[in-house]
Amino acid sequence: MRCKWTRWWIRGAALAVLFCFVQVGAAQSTPQRSLLALSKRNHTLAIVDPATLKVIARLPVGPDPHEVIASSDGRRAYVSIYGFGRYHALSVIDLVVQKALPDIDTGALNGPHGLAFVGGKLWFTAEGAKAVARFDPATTSIDWIMGTGQNRTHMLYVTGDEKQIYTTNVSSGTVSILEKVALPPMGPPPGMQPGMQATPPPPGAPSRMDWTQTLIAVGKGDEGFDVSPDGRELWTANAQDGSLSIIDLASKKVTATLDAKIIGSNRLKFTPDGKLVWITSLRGGDLVIYDAASRKEYKRVHIGHGAAGILMDPAGARVFVACTPDNYVTVVDLKTLEVTGSIDVGGEPDGLAWAVRP
Repeated sequence: MRCKWTRWWIRGAALAVLFCFVQVGAAQSTPQRSLLALSKRNHTLAIVDPATLKVIARLPVGPDPHEVIASSDGRRAYVSIYGFGRYHALSVIDLVVQKALPDIDTGALNGPHGLAFVGGKLWFTAEGAKAVARFDPATTSIDWIMGTGQNRTHMLYVTGDEKQIYTTNVSSGTVSILEKVALPPMGPPPGMQPGMQATPPPPGAPSRMDWTQTLIAVGKGDEGFDVSPDGRELWTANAQDGSLSIIDLASKKVTATLDAKIIGSNRLKFTPDGKLVWITSLRGGDLVIYDAASRKEYKRVHIGHGAAGILMDPAGARVFVACTPDNYVTVVDLKTLEVTGSIDVGGEPDGLAWAVRP
């Protein structure tokens, strides 16, 4: 009996030690600069220490998470709960205390996907509603919406001055350029009667601010895109025909279409210096790198069986790539263009982002 009791005591002690170890691991504080990575299979957000490449916490988010972005102060993360246009929620994570907060219900703005955090507000696409919207954390309300009228308004880029918004519309094969502009006063002058001829507004009359949309046709199935660091060009990866479209943002015209043959292309990102363009495909195991100046393929890096999210790391001269079919995030050296490691953040990784606290 003593031996049996002893075995149970040893086993219990071992479990207690293991429990304490897990608790200590879970209690690790969030680094000032953190890598955020989503797992679509596990419905979790992993917080990764970029110095050690170790996962320090895994926090629950909603079903089918696709994209993640952090607030400007690095204290909160927002996750789009996509559901192929069906769901209508954004998960919220407190990164400091490592706790899930109540979801944001986007209501009729179903299918939230692309995210940006600019000007203290969260901007997002609503694919099912064919719209772009903005959420104000201070008032906990959606304070702006603009429809695109396009099918599958998907990824999103908002300029720092909040005056231009770029989106890809996957099924329409277009890019939307939304611009905030000053327009003349709208409506007849006060006191104007029917039949009277309208006169121009007097000098000094206040103008009104409004948004305009320019649609640019690109390749079929355009999804991933990025704006060059100098703000002059927008490149899209067109999944259905494997091409790349290049838009001159000053003239708002396509200046080149490259037959890249990257079928199933998913994401596209410029390197911080603007010299190279990285493209992933969910159907191919190679990361395709283009030279931005010559517009020619520069190199292919084998990373697995397919990939989605791309995140540049200027501080560490690395690139993180979510290899969705292979269930890991691979690390590529930005200088040698060689794979240097991988991170297990959960099954089917996708969206990646940085969270930086001042």
